[in-house]
Amino acid sequence: MLKPKILKFLLGGGLAAALNLVLIYLIIEKLGFNTTFLRNIANVVSIELSLIFSFFVYRTWVWTGGIWNLREVFLRQLPLYHVSAGAAVITRIFLIFPILDWLKVNYGINTIIGALVSASINYLISDRFVFKTPKQKKSLTYYPEALAPALLENSSLIGNQLRAIETSKSIKTLSIVIPAYNEEDCIVQTVRTISTVLEQENIDYEILVVNDNSKDNTEQLLQQLNSQNSKLCYINNYYPNGFGFAVRCGLENFTKDAVAVVMADSSDAPEDIISYYHKLQEGYDCVFGSRFIRGGKVIDYPTHKLIVNRLANLFIKILFGFKFNDTTNAFKIYRKEVIEGISPLVSHHFNLTVEMPLKAIVRGYSYTTIPITWRNRTTGVSKLKLKEMGSRYLFIVLFIWLEKHLSRGDYHLSKNKLLANQRLKSNG
Repeated sequence: MLKPKILKFLLGGGLAAALNLVLIYLIIEKLGFNTTFLRNIANVVSIELSLIFSFFVYRTWVWTGGIWNLREVFLRQLPLYHVSAGAAVITRIFLIFPILDWLKVNYGINTIIGALVSASINYLISDRFVFKTPKQKKSLTYYPEALAPALLENSSLIGNQLRAIETSKSIKTLSIVIPAYNEEDCIVQTVRTISTVLEQENIDYEILVVNDNSKDNTEQLLQQLNSQNSKLCYINNYYPNGFGFAVRCGLENFTKDAVAVVMADSSDAPEDIISYYHKLQEGYDCVFGSRFIRGGKVIDYPTHKLIVNRLANLFIKILFGFKFNDTTNAFKIYRKEVIEGISPLVSHHFNLTVEMPLKAIVRGYSYTTIPITWRNRTTGVSKLKLKEMGSRYLFIVLFIWLEKHLSRGDYHLSKNKLLANQRLKSNG
């Protein structure tokens, strides 16, 4: 029986081959590349595009993890992958086919054997040289790139960090911030379910719902919930309408040691909030959930949104060079000092879901990733409009990328701590 990795490799190759055929047809038949010269160009273009497509399929599906940055992907792995694929094709054309022809093997069998041998060569070279990255010891913390050289110079620092799960960093209380706009169909169930789970775990909590100037009965339902449970409170968004403004309003008013941003539509599993809470006790500054790692799950995700989601997260991974693959999901948890450290937030809309984790990572706060479950809403209407959000997501991603590379560490946690220590000394 084929190993899952090999099976995925073969399926990825099949998809690339299918794309190659479709591209050749479109270029020749639809774009009119009918002369011999233009047909050759069509073949070269279609092969190159299908080769790049197969590279990213293998990179994200077969050989997952590894290093994601522009230099590693485009200056090392992609050129090596071209060499690997080229070596496989050359071996098939100039060695396998002639030998089998000389042995008078049937043409159909010759083709099948040649394709299998070629695929095997490509797989072996890719596995051992193209996508192979140095094995790294597991760490409790993903450090920003700027800190890596200093930490590696003194291994005792790493050892101390691994052991430094400080009791002073334990989280005793938890805030849940829920932005809500016209959520009368689901807000009661969402709040009650979260409250029940937190009560069962004996966690000291508050649920802060930000009513984003709803036009339905959301506010009236929140008033009723507040009268039944003093740990549930709500405020009306004092900013202009918008998801980002509503979350920012909530982040300016929560009172506990840590805060989780949770959607009002019950798409986020309350049990994952508990996992976040306990993971913070290990000393992390943030805990990010991923729906797309082992143990994660998505239920009824609209296909077009899923495709856009994976492409957007792939772009962010490559641009920033880290492994986390679900940056765009709002459902994450942060210590109170992280929220203070990434403020002021500038996003007005759903791009806030990208601004918060990226700023936390770029500014040096420690984080870890755990698998979570996401379920598409069963009532109400989604407020996310992809056509309206594309440029806003790109703006905030590039904004933080520029901070990372051009700010010279002015906003980094290490520099902020140094300035704080200097102020304490001067005041002492």
